[in-house]
Amino acid sequence: MTIQEQIISDIKEAMKAREQDKLRVLRSLKAKLMEKEISERKDGEAKLTDEQAVEVLMKAAKQRKESIEQFEEGGREDLAENEKEELDIIETYLPEMMDEDEVRKVVKEKIEAIGASGMQDMGKVMGPLMGQLKGKADGSMVSQIVKEELGG
Repeated sequence: MTIQEQIISDIKEAMKAREQDKLRVLRSLKAKLMEKEISERKDGEAKLTDEQAVEVLMKAAKQRKESIEQFEEGGREDLAENEKEELDIIETYLPEMMDEDEVRKVVKEKIEAIGASGMQDMGKVMGPLMGQLKGKADGSMVSQIVKEELGG
């Protein structure tokens, strides 16, 4: 079952269980996935891959994280709590993310393979790394680790 099919199935379950908050989030995700599918259409037909669906979900999760940060800075814990609940629902559909130690190991290997020696090589390292870690690690964490490893 694809991620998109799983979300549609879970919408039905949330409707039966009358879980309004979960239902609202799932419908929002379904709409975002459909938008992506429409934008990918060529010759009137397109089916999202799980990788494309993960991209959409990662973007939604990132938006929630940014909102949580802003609400907490503004002293609106009630709104931040809503966003956290939505983020928890979204994260159930995302693949298991790599932890910092795993990312650091991959970063060190990539720096060694490329022969990067300082911050001027950050772009050379980040491009291939993000392709390799897409959907597996948070981009801001990868960037931070690359900076640390390159001595920046």
